[in-house]
Amino acid sequence: MTAALVPLAWSPAGFVNEFYPSFWWIPAGVLTAALAIKLPTIVRLWSDPLLRAVGGVLLIACAVFVFVAPSTIARVNRVTGVPNISAPWVYSLLTAFCGSCLLLIIAWRNGLSDRSASTVRAVRWVVAGSLGVIATLWVLFALADAPVERLRDLDTYYADTPYMREMILLYLLAQAVATVITSGLIWNWVRTDGLDAWLRWGLKFLGVGYAAQLSFYAVKLPAVAARWTGHDLDWLSTAVAPPLACLSALLIAVGFILPHAGQYLAEQWRVRLAHHRLRPLYLLMRTVNGSGVSFVLRATPELRLIRRETFIRDALLPLARHIDEPGRRRTYETALTLGHDPARAKSLAAALAIQDAVETRRRSPEPDDHHDPDTTDLLREIAAISHALRRPEDLEAVRARTGPAGARDQRGIRR
Repeated sequence: MTAALVPLAWSPAGFVNEFYPSFWWIPAGVLTAALAIKLPTIVRLWSDPLLRAVGGVLLIACAVFVFVAPSTIARVNRVTGVPNISAPWVYSLLTAFCGSCLLLIIAWRNGLSDRSASTVRAVRWVVAGSLGVIATLWVLFALADAPVERLRDLDTYYADTPYMREMILLYLLAQAVATVITSGLIWNWVRTDGLDAWLRWGLKFLGVGYAAQLSFYAVKLPAVAARWTGHDLDWLSTAVAPPLACLSALLIAVGFILPHAGQYLAEQWRVRLAHHRLRPLYLLMRTVNGSGVSFVLRATPELRLIRRETFIRDALLPLARHIDEPGRRRTYETALTLGHDPARAKSLAAALAIQDAVETRRRSPEPDDHHDPDTTDLLREIAAISHALRRPEDLEAVRARTGPAGARDQRGIRR
């Protein structure tokens, strides 16, 4: 009874022990989802080496968190029949991840076409260094004696064991050095002028992610070093480091994905907005050519935009013969006197001229004056003209001020 009244002591180690599997499977799931979302774009734009590189980094990150989970560690050890063989395997994946991130940052910043001596030398150093560290990890593990399987605390448990000690220290220091270099490149890049907004935000996420990764090594190394002096700081390795590793991986993944995803979404938004903005002029042109654009279920936004633009231009070409050019110039002058800037005045005059031409064509399909008008401006400015049709009050004000010749019914197409 007394024991039941004693409050339960909370500790970071106890919390992490309770939720330890989630620390690895949650980021693994998020990274896998990110890779799945990104995969169609990578496949569609396979010729883009940066997209392929981002996909490769995400794939390695997913593999890291899948193989670092205790259940996967135990399964790999059991399948191979070698206790703790997951250690050099996971350390190799981590080293490959750090190296690939550094290579991606170098290629991303300098451009894939950069073949300068400094860039080539940096790439060779990163590749050679990563492969050298991975090979050394396996050699040290082969020389070590580590018969007791450790699923969660191998770093501290074997911190005093010959060759295992060197293997653990090597992977921590090598990855810490790679992280420092990558972080320095990122923050130097962030401070440069002229960066795209999505790229800048992606780099900021990367910078914070690598700061979290440095914190991971900052708590791992003291925990390992404490064993050399007979102290026990294992909780730093088992309770503090795992959340930092998960946070770091998620932030780095967001940092790599955000520039590409953001630019793609921004482009999709631009295309859809352009398609929507052409609706007033499209509806007006349907009064000339009633067929409109047929709906295609699987048409991409880009294709729908192209088809709407084509329909409008195809309808404008024959309609242009009915446009009163002198009246259009008078309307333009009127719009200027009402305070509209030249570009806006031009689009208002064109919108009114097209409305009048639609009325004229409806009354008389053949123009009285057979001429070959210059349609360059009309075809090029369809977006501005369509935008002018959204403000019928502006059109009516210009029409009323122009005079009786322009005082026909307002037929602006509302949104």
